[in-house]
Amino acid sequence: MHDSVWFEVNRKPAVMIASDVFVDAAEKQATALGLPELRRVFVPHPIQDATDDEMRARADAIVEQVIDALKK
Repeated sequence: MHDSVWFEVNRKPAVMIASDVFVDAAEKQATALGLPELRRVFVPHPIQDATDDEMRARADAIVEQVIDALKK
């Protein structure tokens, strides 16, 4: 989250990607960091035990969401 905010503050578009159990926490932290409109995309939880192929599939599943978020 801090990295995404840093990029945005420095005029470099960013999208924070996290596991979907962190939706509420991400909203609160983005607000606390002064950037409540920070773009966010979430993947299904859990991810820590996903294989490389499963992680690639999850990335493929959200790539259009990330691109769309960057257009905003």
